Amino acid sequence: MHNFNYHRASDVAGAAALLKDVDDGKLLAGGMTLLPTLKNRLAAPSDLIDLAGVSDLKGISIEGDEVVIRAMTPHAVVAASHEVATAIPALAALAGGIGDPAVRHRGTIGGSVANADPAADYPAAIVGLNATVVTNQRSIAADDFFLGLFETALRPGEIITSVRFKNPSRAHYLKFRHPASGYAVVGIMVAQYASGVRVAVTGAGPSVFRVSAMEAALDKSFTPKSIADIAVSADQLMGDIHCSAEYRAHIVKVYARRAVEALTA
Repeated sequence: MHNFNYHRASDVAGAAALLKDVDDGKLLAGGMTLLPTLKNRLAAPSDLIDLAGVSDLKGISIEGDEVVIRAMTPHAVVAASHEVATAIPALAALAGGIGDPAVRHRGTIGGSVANADPAADYPAAIVGLNATVVTNQRSIAADDFFLGLFETALRPGEIITSVRFKNPSRAHYLKFRHPASGYAVVGIMVAQYASGVRVAVTGAGPSVFRVSAMEAALDKSFTPKSIADIAVSADQLMGDIHCSAEYRAHIVKVYARRAVEALTA
């Protein structure tokens, strides 16, 4: 691990000021990705700015028809939240399936979203549940936030403060889980709103994406049969030692149908 300066921020404004003042600062949330990266000497920031002491970045609230989860809230807290389980059961279930107990108690929603790992679970929730990512500078719509592999719309110095999830009439998340890491080989969030159905896929490609053909079919008829014959192209999907792109495409089709089956049973 390379040497760095450590700072413990007390508020968001202070963290933002530090980011602006240092040469190459990195925010530390749960550290589930950043700390292993540092230990393996794959990154060498000049300064780490720890957000653990920022109390305003922790907690869950219900505001109108939205569930608001602040950025430093651990996955385990989301999974155990009565408010989340009541408003969006699929979101609580998703959080409860992230990694292992150690990861769930340390990892945070803001850190996961900002990292934009292609196999993370939360991107499917962000896009599938039509969320808004709120920062210290602006609000970013779900469909505008994830840009590519480990790439988001966040600007330099921008800090996620909360995520606002719109309550669906019904939603379900299914994951083809990697047996060792717990990451999503493929994860599917299907959510129905008055404005239409959203089908978001994580794990299969370099970034989360929506399946518009399935959404259109489910808007007309919310049944497993309506999407049974809709195939997903493997051309832009990932292939690795665990799963080929073609098999990921097959899983997307199967798991989307199963998610709808779970909602209509």
